[in-house]
Amino acid sequence: MPFEDPTHPAPLYRLVESAFGRAYLRLLGRPDGEDMVYRISGSVYADVPGDALAPDLRHGAKLFGFEGFNIRRLHREPGTDRLHLLTREIVFYTDPANPAKILTEWANPVDGRTYPVVPVNNDAVNQGPFPIGASFTGPPPRAAHGQFVWTLDIPPRTDLRATLGDDFGLPGGVYTTFELFDFMVAEDVVDACRHRRVPEGAMPVVNTWTRSSPWPPFTGLAESETGGAGVVYHARSWTLGGFEELEQWLKDAVRADYPLYTAAPEEPGPSQTSWSSFWAKQLGEGAMTWDEWREVNGA
Repeated sequence: MPFEDPTHPAPLYRLVESAFGRAYLRLLGRPDGEDMVYRISGSVYADVPGDALAPDLRHGAKLFGFEGFNIRRLHREPGTDRLHLLTREIVFYTDPANPAKILTEWANPVDGRTYPVVPVNNDAVNQGPFPIGASFTGPPPRAAHGQFVWTLDIPPRTDLRATLGDDFGLPGGVYTTFELFDFMVAEDVVDACRHRRVPEGAMPVVNTWTRSSPWPPFTGLAESETGGAGVVYHARSWTLGGFEELEQWLKDAVRADYPLYTAAPEEPGPSQTSWSSFWAKQLGEGAMTWDEWREVNGA
């Protein structure tokens, strides 16, 4: 039986008494132990205080489409009540007028140089471990118009100068942002989680996500040089049963250049952000500075 696998999440799911607790676990991943996908689709906009950065880079300009996914799996620490969420994510910057056209270069209107576009490719983005027992409920949702809404407002702050040895053009080398999430699940779907039977497939979830952020590293723009200007990401996502349920163009792009992202991680490990991923994969873990990268790569 698959549940005999000591890393399978089903035995922990069965322990939870609350329908809200079981629904929250299903919001994170599939209790049947298979991969689940959040398909991500949105846009990236210029956030330019005073509209004063460059004539061709006005506040609110739609810079990119933002298309990709997070693929995830629930993982139990063998013989324990501790649950991990194991994920990796690949999201492409696309043509604002054609979301299925992946961009490979971007003309920076501030310095007049063209830079290679580097997608979000974070391996991994893990959470946990979480202790799971009978009383587990997860964060409380709000009921509204036949749905339950879970909200997570996260204000990341990371001293990149201290952790990576590079300031990426950020004031003081400190990365600050807001990550704002809403996860919406129909009331009847939550009600069905009253039963302890381990469900198959992905629970239907719709998510919205907003991030106020410094410029992505590949743009060659430094927050410290642009009067605090940056970008706003606004996207929505929805659950799918796994990689094969994605659109063909997206599967083809991932298989061709990023095959690692066809499946979730197998075991817990360190996480990446867009900045630490860029540092590892573009800067050779510090072999090159970000300033050197933009000098070499800006054409």
